[in-house]
Formats: sequence, structure tokens, C-alpha cells
Amino acid sequence: MRARTWLIALAAVVVLAIAAFLTRTVVAPPTAQGTSPVQVQLAELPVKAQHAMKGYSRDRFKHWITQGGGCDTREVVIERDGKDVKKDAACKATSGHWTSPYDGKEVSKATELDIDHMVPLAAAWRTGADEWTDERRQQFANDLTAPQLFAVSAASNRGKGDQDPSQWKPPAKTYWCTYATNWVIVKHTYQLFVTQAEHDALVDMLSSCPG
Repeated sequence: MRARTWLIALAAVVVLAIAAFLTRTVVAPPTAQGTSPVQVQLAELPVKAQHAMKGYSRDRFKHWITQGGGCDTREVVIERDGKDVKKDAACKATSGHWTSPYDGKEVSKATELDIDHMVPLAAAWRTGADEWTDERRQQFANDLTAPQLFAVSAASNRGKGDQDPSQWKPPAKTYWCTYATNWVIVKHTYQLFVTQAEHDALVDMLSSCPG
């Protein structure tokens, strides 16, 4: 009798445990206060020592490629980033207005613009693109989907060169948050790594983001 009573009690406990399991409320683990999606992406980027430049050439990143309608990548970006842009039959911008996000410079001639790669080609090479196929490099150099290509003043683009955020930051500090965010998104999208100095500079720049 005692054995039977014990088995009944044990069965009741098991039933209650199963019911509790099936009706439980799953609570996701909390994220750190103030952590944004881009900070999560930055945390996911591997931190390594940069690779050598051996074998690098801008020609390994074919650009500017045809994007349809007789326009190449450069011409598409110039039109996209400008206002009141007018083009000729060869898709060249003949007039328009642009504001260079890196330094706030107002530009009224397309010839005074450079198309900047957010993550420069050489910087990408040093952090993983040296192991890509040429097709992948072409995609990277002409990407109109990720925040990789921007029409900027020639002076700011050439001042930046192939430097990462630990070596160069936009003169316009109000753009630092956006710049660091775009940099991280591109690196995360293409599964590139960062150096420790680059990582630390990005953390500092992201601290300027509102909220």
C-alpha cells in the first residue's frame, strides 16, 4: 500500500513538472543597457593583426563597373547623393548640388567629387579581402546596397586615403556616429576583421551616437 501511495505521489509530481514546463514563459536574456545593433555587430567582428599588403593592387578590385542605362557605379552614386542632378547623354553629371558628409563642404561641380569607399580597398585587403576571389572584390568595390560608397569632397577622400578610424576620422565630428556605424556594417556584411586599434576607435566614435 505504501509503495502504491508513493508511486501515485511521484506520478503527480512528474505531471505537475511537465505542465509547468509546457506553460513556462521564455524570457530572453537581457542585453546590456544601451547596447545597439551596431555595437552587437562590432562585438562580433574578430580582432586580429592586419595582413601584409603583398599582392595588393587596386586592379584586384575592378571598378567602376556598368550598372545599366549606360551608367557606371561612380555615376550612379553621384546622382544618388546629389540634389537636382542633371546628366548628359553619356550619363555624366552636368550640374547639381552635393554636400560632402565628411567635412560639410558644399560642391556644385561633379568633377570636384570623389567616390569614397567607406572601408578603403587597401584597408579591406589588410583585414581579410586578400583571401577573397576577384569576383568578391569587384562586388565590394561597387556595392550600392551596403553603406560603402559615398560622394565626398576630393580633399576629404584624399586625406582619408586607405586609413582606418584609428588613423583618420571625418573632420565633421557630427558625422562620427554615422561614419563608425557604416564602417561596422560594411565590415560585418563582408566578414572582415578589425585590428585592436581600429576596434577601440570605433567604440569611441560610437559613444557619440545619441541615446
